[in-house]
Amino acid sequence: MEQNLSNEVDIRREKISKLWEMGEIPYKAKFERTCTIKQAREKIGERVKIAGRIIFKRVMGKFGFIQIRDIDAKIQVSVGRNELDEEAYDFYKKMIDIADFVGVEGEVYLTQTGEVTVKCEKITLLSKTLRPLPEKFHGLTDTETKYRQRYLDLVMNEDTRKVMLTRSKIVSFIRRYLEDNGFIEVETPVLQTSVSGASAKPFYTHHNALDIECNLRIATETWLKQCIGAGFDRVFELGKDFRNEGMDTTHLQEFTQVEWYASYWDFEDNLKFFHDMIPMLLKECVGSTKVSYQGKEVEFAGEWAKINYIEKMKEILGFDFLNENDIDAFKSKIVEKGLFGYGELEECKSIRTLIDYIYKRKIRADIVNPTIIYNYPAVMIPLARRNDQDKRVIDVFQIVAGGAELVKAYSELVDPIVQRQTLEEQLQEKAQGDEETMDVDEDFLLAMEHGMPPISGLGFGIDRFLQFIFDLPNIRDTILFPLMK
Repeated sequence: MEQNLSNEVDIRREKISKLWEMGEIPYKAKFERTCTIKQAREKIGERVKIAGRIIFKRVMGKFGFIQIRDIDAKIQVSVGRNELDEEAYDFYKKMIDIADFVGVEGEVYLTQTGEVTVKCEKITLLSKTLRPLPEKFHGLTDTETKYRQRYLDLVMNEDTRKVMLTRSKIVSFIRRYLEDNGFIEVETPVLQTSVSGASAKPFYTHHNALDIECNLRIATETWLKQCIGAGFDRVFELGKDFRNEGMDTTHLQEFTQVEWYASYWDFEDNLKFFHDMIPMLLKECVGSTKVSYQGKEVEFAGEWAKINYIEKMKEILGFDFLNENDIDAFKSKIVEKGLFGYGELEECKSIRTLIDYIYKRKIRADIVNPTIIYNYPAVMIPLARRNDQDKRVIDVFQIVAGGAELVKAYSELVDPIVQRQTLEEQLQEKAQGDEETMDVDEDFLLAMEHGMPPISGLGFGIDRFLQFIFDLPNIRDTILFPLMK
């Protein structure tokens, strides 16, 4: 195979040399199109100038066909001696190969079989490729090659093109929807000096000019809440966050999410807003509010199921876990109950991580349809507002589907005294060995002490949502260029 590829590259190199000798530029500067390939397919009977990559070529004596494509569409082109003179046709046969970029001029017509086709009256070599495309009948199936050479995956695989184009549509829809509802997009720092906004292990780096240690942001929350305190009524940011966590099929260390924050909302307002948005997003970007997930039809329109986090956990554990403050005693009760062994719980270094461990394996893992999880223990989220009736509870909801969190939102904590206490408790957890804790962010606390209105915020992961709606085996299938070792 390698020998064949080497021979093919050598042949194409020779063609490039010959093109230069002929006075033919093998890499043109530009080409004036009259329309895209997708648009050309709607112009039956009209003359067009289109361009794209050749993905198929068949020559049958003095007549044949090629197919050219771009990211949106492909079209058949008939090439024959009736339209091209002998010199032009000979050039086409001998010097133009599959994978080359060409410009085509001619009239769009329908063949007897109904295939939309361009009758080629002129073909221009725009860019000569050194390497051929993967073999047609097998396409590009090797997973590592697909990730490392995504450009080939996009050329060869319709499913990949569909996912990536839908991703762009979803991002565009979210921006428009938020802006239409009074939200303003802002930009906040990626380099930070405090780990804040979520419970996760950060990436660290050194800022040479300032000679300080920095971390890549794990969330935009604290910055966006400062914008609310500054007078912005509703703000959002759509961009990258970074969490230095383990790799699996549902986690990316560099991932995309949108966070939005609204003054004077509580978490129920945010739930309604999100619930109204998702069916419209799916209908516009995917074509239906129903998606197929592991052989089941999942409907996002209508009511979603609800699970009370605390009550469900009590049911599983058989005792009121909210008053537990000794992690070893808590673990003993779990082991006695037969839920897990001590070895399985070893990685849990705090009450928060222990509760989360149980929840993810005993509740979240079994959820397929979009489900609202609400009524969370206060220890889980230091930045969330404590419930007025029970301070051990926070006003939070998550949307879970396919065993993974898609959305998290809550009424924000704006009491600076309570906020300092919760962040200082995080320091105690860090001392116990929990690496996914937040720092006491003095700049954020200072802003909070200057006053913030009631706020509700929401975080929505784009990658994981795409993985669910397209039923993809790996979250890396949702991004163009995943990091590879």
